[in-house]
This record gives sequence, C-alpha cells and structure tokens, in this order.
Amino acid sequence: MNGAARTALPNAPSEPGKPTYRDIFAIAEFRALWLAQLLSVAGDQLARVAVTVLVYDRTHSALWTALTYAVTLLPWVVGGLALSGLADRLPRRTVMIACDVVRMVLVCLMALVSLTVPAGAALWIMVALLFVVTLLDSPFKSARSAMMPDVLPGERYVLGVAVTQTTIQVGIASGFALGGVVVAFLGVRAALVADAATFGVSALLACLWVRHRPAAALRPAGGTSRLAEVVAGVRLVFGDRALRAFMLIGWLVAFYVAPMGLAAPYADSLRSSLPVPISTGLVFAAGPFGTAVGAVLFGRMFPDGSRQRLMYPLAMAACGLLSLCWLHPGLTASLVIIAASGACASYQLAANAGFVSAVPAARRGQAFGLANGGMQVSQGLWIVLLGGVVASNAMTPAIAIAVSGGLGAALAAALAISSARVPASLPASR
Repeated sequence: MNGAARTALPNAPSEPGKPTYRDIFAIAEFRALWLAQLLSVAGDQLARVAVTVLVYDRTHSALWTALTYAVTLLPWVVGGLALSGLADRLPRRTVMIACDVVRMVLVCLMALVSLTVPAGAALWIMVALLFVVTLLDSPFKSARSAMMPDVLPGERYVLGVAVTQTTIQVGIASGFALGGVVVAFLGVRAALVADAATFGVSALLACLWVRHRPAAALRPAGGTSRLAEVVAGVRLVFGDRALRAFMLIGWLVAFYVAPMGLAAPYADSLRSSLPVPISTGLVFAAGPFGTAVGAVLFGRMFPDGSRQRLMYPLAMAACGLLSLCWLHPGLTASLVIIAASGACASYQLAANAGFVSAVPAARRGQAFGLANGGMQVSQGLWIVLLGGVVASNAMTPAIAIAVSGGLGAALAAALAISSARVPASLPASR
C-alpha cells in the first residue's frame, strides 16, 4: 500500500472499539464527499426522469424509452475500461473536480438545446449529450471509490460504504420522486438546470474540503500503453477467484433494476389515477428507497461474518421478489414489491467490502472502474433487451420485470453454489 493510503487524516477519530456513524461523520473530508454525492446523485435522477419522460412522451415506445435509460449506462463500456485508470495515474481529487466541471457545462448545454433547437433534433442531441455526461461518471466514481479507503481506514470503511450506499439510494429515490413532480409541473429544462447546479456544488466541495493526494500509481520508466493497462486490469479482476466472485454477484443488479428501466411503460400500464410522470417517478424511486433502508440496517446490525453469509440469500431475494409482478399488482403493491427487492439489494455492501479488501491500493481505481463498468453495461444491455421484448408485445412490462427477477434469482443460486470453492478469508489490501 502506498504512503498516501497509510497516512491517517489528522481529523480522523482514533478512539478504540467499534466505530460508529458519528465517528465517520466527524471526518471533514468524508462529510464533503458525502454531501457532494447526495446532491449530484439527486440531480442526475432529475435529468434521467426528464429525458426518459420526454422520450416516452414523444415516441410512446417502450424500446426507445429503454434505450434512453441504457444511454446512461452503456458509456461504461468505454469509461470502465479506458477511463477508470485515470483515477490511479492522476491525483484522484483532480479527476473528480475535472469531471464535475465538464459535466456541469454539458448539462447546461442540454438545457440550452431544449430551448433553442427544434423538438425532433433536440431530443436526440440531448440523448447524445447525456451519453457523454455519463461517460465521465466512470472516472469520477472510480476516483471517489478508490479514495474512500484512505479517508476511512480499517473498520470505518464498511460503515462508510453503508452510508455511501444509503446516500446514493436516498439521492436516487428523492431525485426520481422529485423529478416526476418537477417535470410534470415545471418542465424538462428546470430539471436539467438543477442537475447542472449539483455538479457545480460537488466540484466546489471537493476543492474546499477534500485533501490533495499524489497519484497512487507510478508510471513505469519505459511507459505503458493504454491497451496494456486495460489488459492488466482485466487480468487482475478476472484472474483472482475472490475478486471475480464478488464482482459477479454485484453484476446481478442488472436483473433487479428492471423496474427502473421499464418505469415509464410499467407506470403507464398500471392505469393509476396519478399523472404518468409522477407514477413513473415513484416506480423509479421505490427500489432505491428500499435499498437505503436496507443498507442502514445491514451495515449496522450485522457483523462482517454475518454479512458474508447473508450475501447470497439476499441476492436471491432481491431478484426473486420481482417475480410477484407476474400477478400484475396495482401501483401501491408494485411499489412495496420493488422497495422490498431494493432492501434485499443491501447485500452489495458485503460484496463491495470484500472486493476492496482484495484489491491492491495502487490498482483500486482501475479495478473499481472495471467492476462498475461491467455492472452498468450489464444493466444497459439487459434493459434494452427487455424494452425490445415489451415493444414487440411479446410480454407486458409486468411480465418482463417478473421474468428478469426469476432469471436473476436462478443466477444468484448458481453463484452461491460455486462460491464454496472461493476462499472464505481474504487478504488485506496488498
């Protein structure tokens, strides 16, 4: 582990015993990262709801709606492989600030396009800009994830991940729910302007309160090609059995995120008395809300050994509960089912903690980028497939969601069986 990773921050609590949430929030650096993330994630969901509702309103197509959602995920094909290594080669704070500033400018352009360009062309220009905005999410998240073990050393890291996951889900849930209301009453541009503002605030918080650290990885004297770095990262993640196991169970998110990818057509099919944008926002928000509650309980109530044992059963439940959508429940019952699935998705805390414990400190950025990239890409591809099936009238949105949950549960069971061959005890960061 490099020197930056070994050095504790001067404002980090040092009292003995099991750390608490109060301990991690006593760290100014963590507070800045936490607040920036909450604002940025909520803003992103405002923009995602705005563009998704706009596309569905213009096309009334489940396929095009799913493709729009996938546009926010598929850029990780490039970003996860080629850009996440920036979080190791450059100072991670610098990477985060640069990504935030560029994304702020691009989202402002989206709002300007929606105001000045004819409707047909504006729609696709905005989707293209959204693709680039999402592309920059990979190096940003890789830098932030790689920095967290330095900010929160030891046992504090697990609590920090729990808070982070809760923050993400609360931000997603509130952003989606608020996004439906904002789009319904104020329009698309208001949501985009709010998203741009969150990127600006996030960059400012990182400038003021996040400590500068040197780049984690030193470039070899002879230089290394970008392709060679990518190949080395793939070999690292896929060549280690423990890393591979934690990564694959994380990728099951593709199956239980189906209600979000089909939120607009699914909400429309429920025939609720609420306006479609508002019911769409609620469907978007239900899963993240459940995950936020589950993350708090899972991170605090269960010790590390229990988290590892519960990881596979909870993964099966997160997917399997969505099979209840086969019954075509109404809006309220659907929200309960999706929220319960999200609560079980808190197993990702155990997968994340296990993954980081097995990754060398100087390779964290690239490893997280590859793992997150695969997670995002699998979601995007699967949602596009489901959207195509629904658009062809082969399945209703409810049946497509139920099938997705059933397949995910089966894969989780298969991974649970194969996990017996993965060593239970993992080394500390090498």
